[in-house]
Parts: sequence; structure tokens; C-alpha cells
Amino acid sequence: MSTAIVCEKRIYNEVVTSHHHTHGQFLFPLHGSMDLKTDNHKIKLTPENCFYLAPYTDHVFHSVERNEFLVLDIPERMLPEKTGDMYENMDESWSAVKYLLMEEVKNAENPAALGNLTNYIANKIRTATPPSIEYINKNFRQQLNLETLAQIENYHPSYYSKWFKKQTGKSVKEYINKLRREEAEYMLTVTDWSVTRIAGEMDFENISSFTRWFVKNTGVTPHIFRELKKW
Repeated sequence: MSTAIVCEKRIYNEVVTSHHHTHGQFLFPLHGSMDLKTDNHKIKLTPENCFYLAPYTDHVFHSVERNEFLVLDIPERMLPEKTGDMYENMDESWSAVKYLLMEEVKNAENPAALGNLTNYIANKIRTATPPSIEYINKNFRQQLNLETLAQIENYHPSYYSKWFKKQTGKSVKEYINKLRREEAEYMLTVTDWSVTRIAGEMDFENISSFTRWFVKNTGVTPHIFRELKKW
């Protein structure tokens, strides 16, 4: 079992390899790509993304082209409990992390700095919002489907449903309905918009379908809900 932080550059070859680690591992592609498969993901990892493998995650990988990866092995003791795979876009935040790790590789004589940076990265694992949930939180007014959400996480839809329930404590439908219901109630309470306009804002085809949905989720019609909130 690895108890030390390891940060180094690695090259992967065409040999198909399957194993797991007792530590967490972040992979930052520098150039080239790697084909990587876990129970939850099947991806070609390129410099546009980075990937976190949780401890004990079985994975299969190989590369058929020239490549170089920056790899950070994080001891399990430093990680939050029950972390899961993370497939992240290389945005400004993760690009900064990669740059700082590259600097630590160059200055290996300062292990304390690498330890502090690794703690910061471990905290990002704990607090990162999965991209599909972030997508729901931003787009819940629209009609969303399970296949699109699963694709964002690179999960099979059936697995995604189980994963989502574990993440949030609710089914996908329950989670979205709660956000939509709260938004509809808010608009009925604080605006003087017509119910027809609110139905349109919530991406319903017509007022009838919106009313049926609202009654199913609240027990009253939008008009009655608005009247009750006046008192």
C-alpha cells in the first residue's frame, strides 16, 4: 500500500493493462492520449481533460501513440471517504493545478510544498460538483432526459440512475421535479406573470400540461397556490 505522495511524468504503451491501486490517482495528459476504461467510464483521455481514479477502481488502459502524462498518486489517508471517478475539463482551475504540479516535479527538494498542493487537490475532489448535476442546476427549467445527463458523465443510463441516487439521495426525476416545483412556486409568489407565461418559462408546451404537473407535485392548481400565498 502506497503511503507516499508521488508526482512524476509517465509514458504509457500499447500493451493493454488491467489493475487497480490502493491510492487515488490524477492523470494530466501533457501530449498524446490514452484509452481508459473503468466500470463507469470509457474514454480517450487527451490534454483537453484530466481524470481522477479513486482507490481500488479496476481500470484497463493503453495508448497507441506517443504520449506523456503528469501523474499524481495520492495516498488513501489524504483522500475524502468514498471518492468516485472524476472526468474533468481542463479549465482554468485544473490548468493552474497542472502547472503547479509541474513546478513541483522540477523542484522535488521541497516535499512540504507538494504535500500542501496535494491536500488542496484532495479538497477539490471532496467539493467538486459532478458536471451533470451542475448542468441540471443551471438548466432545470428545460425538459431534460436521462440519456443526455448520463452522457455528460460518460455513464450508461442505467448505472447513472444508481450513481445519481447515491450522490443526491433522490432519483433524477425527484431531483429535477423539486427544482422545477420550487422555481414555479417562486414565480407564482413573487411575480405577477400569468400562469401561461410561467408555463412557457418552465418549458411546458401549454398551460394544461403545466397545470397537471403542478397539481401532481403540489396538490393544488397554480391559481389556487397563488391565491393561498396572498394570505
